[in-house]
Amino acid sequence: MRRTLLAAAFCGVFPSLSLAAVTTHEFKLDNGMKVIVKEDHRAPVVVSQVWYKVGSSYEHNGTTGLSHALEHMMFKGTKKHPPNEFSRIISENGGKENAFTGEDYTTYFQQLEKSRLAISFELEADRMRNIVLPPEEFAKEIKVIMEERRMRTDDNPNALMHEQFNAAAFVNSPYHHPVIGWMDDLEHMTVQDLRNWYQTWYTPNNATLVVVGDVDAKETLALAKKYFGPLKSNPVPVVKPQQEIEQVGTRRIIVKAPAELPSLVMGYKTPGARSAKDVWEIYALDMLAGILDGGDSARFAKNLVRGSQVAANAGAGYDAFGRLDQLFTLDGTPAQGHTIQELETALRAQVKKVRDEVVSDDELERVKAQVIASKVYERDSSFYQAMQIGMLETVGLPWKLADEYLDRIKAVTPQQVQQVAQKYLIDDTLTIAVLDPLPLTKPVNQMPMGGNHVR
Repeated sequence: MRRTLLAAAFCGVFPSLSLAAVTTHEFKLDNGMKVIVKEDHRAPVVVSQVWYKVGSSYEHNGTTGLSHALEHMMFKGTKKHPPNEFSRIISENGGKENAFTGEDYTTYFQQLEKSRLAISFELEADRMRNIVLPPEEFAKEIKVIMEERRMRTDDNPNALMHEQFNAAAFVNSPYHHPVIGWMDDLEHMTVQDLRNWYQTWYTPNNATLVVVGDVDAKETLALAKKYFGPLKSNPVPVVKPQQEIEQVGTRRIIVKAPAELPSLVMGYKTPGARSAKDVWEIYALDMLAGILDGGDSARFAKNLVRGSQVAANAGAGYDAFGRLDQLFTLDGTPAQGHTIQELETALRAQVKKVRDEVVSDDELERVKAQVIASKVYERDSSFYQAMQIGMLETVGLPWKLADEYLDRIKAVTPQQVQQVAQKYLIDDTLTIAVLDPLPLTKPVNQMPMGGNHVR
């Protein structure tokens, strides 16, 4: 977790900002499509996003990568618009557009001058039900996707380690699968597989339209009714829970790949916002990640990078807002002259300390100030505001949680941070992956990795 440091003195200003009135409206069309409009009149622009409740966690063995591959093919034309015309029209109207696939959703977005919103709606409504999936286009695009996988994962040692780590940490949870899919599944994917996936999940009653910007909510609803309202809905399959089985002991894997340096990732099983029995726990876990890795004054940077100098870098992360249970992760690279075992020992010592000792009020307030500052600045972005709304709704959580976040964070106590550390950072739910470098035979690809794959 990396957050911008701000002086704690600003903290007193931020609470009033977090309580500012939010003009957000929620509607539902007759065909079941949800429409959420947030008015933000600071600039004459609008962000439009269509979120589908389908991603890699909806896939099963033999079908991995379908959601991401379909995202690519959504730009290959409809009965009305030939391949790549969607992007050309948006560009000619001064806009930006793209898409991304995650574990729990697939999302398509445009950013335009506010008077061009109808163009976005017309194009998205058209491809929601009318893409043509030409076999020749699929044959070319699947090769692009396989090459993307080679570059982002197979030839990137740290990404490869993280993929193997997830597959070891999650046994029966669909988070076991990579978003981009396993190569064998990509090699055997057919255009009919994509057609079936599209017909199953791309229906208005499985989508949420999120609009944020200089718009009027009633006028936006009227536009949504005009373009999306006539689309017929289809029954959507009931998704099985697929909760991860209980882990009953530490798991370890070693990943051998050509690399310059060794690295380490450790993950503890934790609940998400949908499964936490006590809601405060997810916010305490977020604060715990900040205590360990909340900037240059956090414990990892202060004690492991600058202090003992056992780590060249070290991080911690936790994200509660997924469809299924999550991991609290620690990761790092040992400094020159130090080993992976020394780094693991140092990380474990930091974990033991937060379990054994209550963090000070001052330290926790520093992290809270950083989080509040970060969240307030995020609200400067219409795109990020839409992202928060769409992500929460699509994973089955109310979008209003975004507005409650700061108050929930401010309520976390030092004792609660210690309690979640004692409860969840335990060896019986721990998975450890080590990257063991092999000699380099070609340049290592260090492209960014992550859960979302943008075409």
